[in-house]
Amino acid sequence: KPFARQGIALDNKLQEGIAKAQGTNIKAFVGFETTKDEVIEVKVALSAVDIDGALKNLNAELPGWGFEDTRKKAFETWNKELSRIIVKGGSEDQKKVYYTALYHTFVQPNTFNDVDGRYRGIDKNIHTTDCFTNYTVFSLWDTYRAWHPLMTILDTARSNDFVKVMLNMYDKGGLLPIWELAANETYCMIGNHAISVIADAYMKGIRNYDAEKALEAMIHSATQNHHGLDVYQKYGHIPGDMEHESISKTLEYAYNDWCIAQVAKAMGKDSIYNVFIQRAQYYKNIFDPSTGFMRPKLNGSWLDPFNPTVIDWHFTEANSWQYSFYVPQDITGLYQLHGGKENMLHKLDELFETTAPVSGRDVKDITGLIGQYVHGNEPSHHAAYLFNFVNQPWKTQQWVRKIMDELYTSKPDGLCGNEDCGQMSAWLVISAMGFYPVAPGSSQYVIGTPWFPEMEINLQNGKVFKITADKVSAKNKYIQSIQLNAADYPYSYIRHEDIMKGGHLHFVMGSQPNTSWGSDDAHIPVTKIDETLILSVPVIIAAEKHIKDSLMVEIASVSKDAELFYTLDGSIPSHESLKYQSPISLTKTTTLNAVAFKEGVGYSFPVKSEFIKIDVNRKVDIKNPYSQSYHGGGPEALIDGIRGAKNWRLGGWQGYQGTDFEATIDLGKVQSISYVAAGFTQDIRSWIWMPKDVTFWISNDNIDFKQIAFIKNPISADDYEMYIKDLSAKVKAKGRYVRIKATNFGTIPQWHLGAGGQAYIFVDEVVIE
Repeated sequence: KPFARQGIALDNKLQEGIAKAQGTNIKAFVGFETTKDEVIEVKVALSAVDIDGALKNLNAELPGWGFEDTRKKAFETWNKELSRIIVKGGSEDQKKVYYTALYHTFVQPNTFNDVDGRYRGIDKNIHTTDCFTNYTVFSLWDTYRAWHPLMTILDTARSNDFVKVMLNMYDKGGLLPIWELAANETYCMIGNHAISVIADAYMKGIRNYDAEKALEAMIHSATQNHHGLDVYQKYGHIPGDMEHESISKTLEYAYNDWCIAQVAKAMGKDSIYNVFIQRAQYYKNIFDPSTGFMRPKLNGSWLDPFNPTVIDWHFTEANSWQYSFYVPQDITGLYQLHGGKENMLHKLDELFETTAPVSGRDVKDITGLIGQYVHGNEPSHHAAYLFNFVNQPWKTQQWVRKIMDELYTSKPDGLCGNEDCGQMSAWLVISAMGFYPVAPGSSQYVIGTPWFPEMEINLQNGKVFKITADKVSAKNKYIQSIQLNAADYPYSYIRHEDIMKGGHLHFVMGSQPNTSWGSDDAHIPVTKIDETLILSVPVIIAAEKHIKDSLMVEIASVSKDAELFYTLDGSIPSHESLKYQSPISLTKTTTLNAVAFKEGVGYSFPVKSEFIKIDVNRKVDIKNPYSQSYHGGGPEALIDGIRGAKNWRLGGWQGYQGTDFEATIDLGKVQSISYVAAGFTQDIRSWIWMPKDVTFWISNDNIDFKQIAFIKNPISADDYEMYIKDLSAKVKAKGRYVRIKATNFGTIPQWHLGAGGQAYIFVDEVVIE
């Protein structure tokens, strides 16, 4: 039926009759003349290339009319897709939950080329593909964990295309994707997990692409100098005062490096393997054996005070509880750092059983909690399967069944967290089969517990892998025995090649744990790095980083029987440097570098600490309490001469939410003053605004104050650019005490996503000349 009217809404103003417009707030509209109960059918097609492409797509993919016929074809298409897995038995609700999850796993990525093969590349130019389907929406921080490994079982052809698409992005954009959306790299998450996807495909025999280029692309992406990779490569970990989310990035980069090492080894490239298998151990440099947690390092020292429940900028959407078990590439090395399997087992038990609540930042992704385990976000997703590695697979069976039964439902809130482009559902789809990929890049899946009496996986190679579970139920969640192709199977893992050959995996289930099944050392899964080992970096121990009269500094070794060497001139230590014997007394501004050394292993990476001599005559008294999450080093950091970094997440800024910043600086004696200033930052996406204004007063007795400067903020409150600016004034005054007050922006306005919340002031430093 023809349109009765049409037009465009530009900036929310209707303009009838026009057919073309440009803008960033733009909508097309059409209208029809209808009679009562008349049905209108509308067809829409899209193209990322041009209008002609959209029309070609429409004519090729939806040439006819008829809503019911189209709906029927869509149903048949989806039914065929979902028939890759046939479930038998279980409750109707379980089936509804499971097939909803399977549906979710096939919603993304999306085809991103027209029917004629044209597509818009990550270089924004138009290209034509004839050897792969181009895709978009690669939420790789999420999907490398279970979604992509699931696809290596269910859809090897698409898995191969995904690798080709990523290599195409490398060709046209210079890097493998991190989080690609509609031919744009968003960089919105961390890690280099295209590396994991490629390695997982390669190690499972999915190799119809240029493997040499794939390895080149992985190495290139892992050796950049952005997102903390520069300091990661320089120090063997990411110090928390040099890059935000330092713990998460160190751990995920180390896993990515292991993936590169696996591919290099499989290709016979031993020199590359040796480099990256060393880098895969960098997690050791952030493990604190005294607490059993991955712990941030600032100025060469452990973060203190430290609380593993705190969510802060040292972690990505998580806390130390949720990241301290993230060493999928070397779980043997991790439990050795804990002092053995028993110690790590106790820590795993505590992860699931602790009653301590999460604390710190309010992160909406932290949902679906069991103890400190968080199923509503991805960093914890492998953790329930780690009990197999420490000889207690029945605990994996217990917790995995609990997660499947309680954190996936058919209700509107049936997912406990963000779907994250299929990862949340992929966890259930593959876990319900009775196994899970703890370390993608390995062909090993760790056995958990099956959810249905019978499942058939229709493999793309024409074979069928059948899974049956005798007596399985919510009560009978414990494995009594397993047979693979009618032969007893004592292993608590299964290999990819055994699945892809087709066959029959049969579980016998019971209501009580069988502690003898799958728990012997010979039968448990193992990930282990046992060559080209590294030595953990030492730790600097000091009460603070400021030197008043003098400061005692200690150097401690994390590794047994290691020697320690240090320098005080900024150079990298060696055997020719000072050997650490006892605490060091510092009396002036000093850069201390230290290394550990052990025969047969060699030197550790250096650890660097900077200690600043400050004017002891100056003191600062702060009126209102600052946010504990943004303490900026405490009161003295406001007058230590060290400016907060451009990246405020590194902790160098002092934050005040919903209150003014007010402080009095005691200069020690009456002095002439010619200049006053205070540094502030604005990043309104993160609720940080410049103060409305800043006022300075002066006094001789700390009682009677006289105003000497008033500075209004010149930066617009609705400017989304990030700013660092001193609000300053030249003055002519004399006094001992200087008071400063910065007026908080106040309640966040309605036009902002944080409307109704309270704004932050971030300050550093107060300057008085």
